Amino acid sequence: MKIGLISGEFPPMPGGVGDFTRILAENLLEQGYHAQVLSRAGSAHASLPVSAVAGWGVGGLRQVRAWARRCDFDVVNLQFQTAAYDMSAAIHFLPDVIDAPVITTFHDLRFPYLFPKAGPLRDWIVMRLAWASQGVIATNREDEQSLRAASPCQMIPIGSNVKRRNLTAPERACYRRSLAADADCLLLGHFGFLRPIKGVDYLIDALARLRNAGKQARLLFIGARSNTVDDGVDGGYLHDLDDRIRRRGLADVVHYTGYLPDEEVSAWLGAVDIMALPYLDGASVRRGSLMAALHHGCAIITTEPAPAEPAFKHKSNLWLAPPHSSEAIENAVLQLMDDPKQMATLRSGAEDLGNTFAWDGITRDTIAFYQSCL
Repeated sequence: MKIGLISGEFPPMPGGVGDFTRILAENLLEQGYHAQVLSRAGSAHASLPVSAVAGWGVGGLRQVRAWARRCDFDVVNLQFQTAAYDMSAAIHFLPDVIDAPVITTFHDLRFPYLFPKAGPLRDWIVMRLAWASQGVIATNREDEQSLRAASPCQMIPIGSNVKRRNLTAPERACYRRSLAADADCLLLGHFGFLRPIKGVDYLIDALARLRNAGKQARLLFIGARSNTVDDGVDGGYLHDLDDRIRRRGLADVVHYTGYLPDEEVSAWLGAVDIMALPYLDGASVRRGSLMAALHHGCAIITTEPAPAEPAFKHKSNLWLAPPHSSEAIENAVLQLMDDPKQMATLRSGAEDLGNTFAWDGITRDTIAFYQSCL
């Protein structure tokens, strides 16, 4: 089977959808399938054929069509996320302009900005992409509920985009010392781009509450602050976040790694004591940052999923707190600081849950869905 994968972002550009596309393509090759990738200029891979388009407007669709005809794919899998395609409306018409069957993987159902007062047209254009596709893949249960009526649909969760690197005790201590975080310091971690939906404001306020209560705590933001695809979209938010940190007197105890290669991301995930991921819309299997933290066996504080996710079990593999609450984050941290046994339970449970999202299974399920649609 010849498979074309299209993504609005791809390494070396940072971004979860690009990393997902890379790992899926690598696994397809390992399982004996022919896979090629199409993304934007600057995309590259040492062993994968990677082509590029100049943009995602109408002219870009013509380039996509020429690429698909030249490669004669059996199926094209569009990795869809609105922002990754420069908020272009044209990408929603991709199934209409290429000859190969199109399977669309929806990494989220956020609706694009089209023009002022677009209203219901924004909802319609995303669902039209689902209707026009030969089949659709949802990465989480909430999107599956919306997509189920549009086309043949399969829920296939994402896996961790970061391969685990196990640190020795001296290595872990060395990483922590670089942040002045000794054995008596609680090092909180957060992974992923900083956007309003991530609930980081509440995490900052929780850190301030902990410090004011006399707790020796620091916070590390792992990875790039924003995505180069839509860099500037959240510029005002990042400015306000920096101002919040200064006003809370936390400038010396909040650290940023910046963009890092996977092995360094993995090292920092292993160096923190607790990962805090207080998503405002609740924990979800579509969150690559959560999948990475589970894969690394981290003790994780996150927010209650909506709708419910049966795999997420409070105090067993995750500590689930209500969203929009710095007090809830603070209380969770305090309880875990006083209960090493509970911390160990969370770490073990997270690792067990992370193992259920293995890439071999994700790839096999994806291939099986391709075949069922064809």
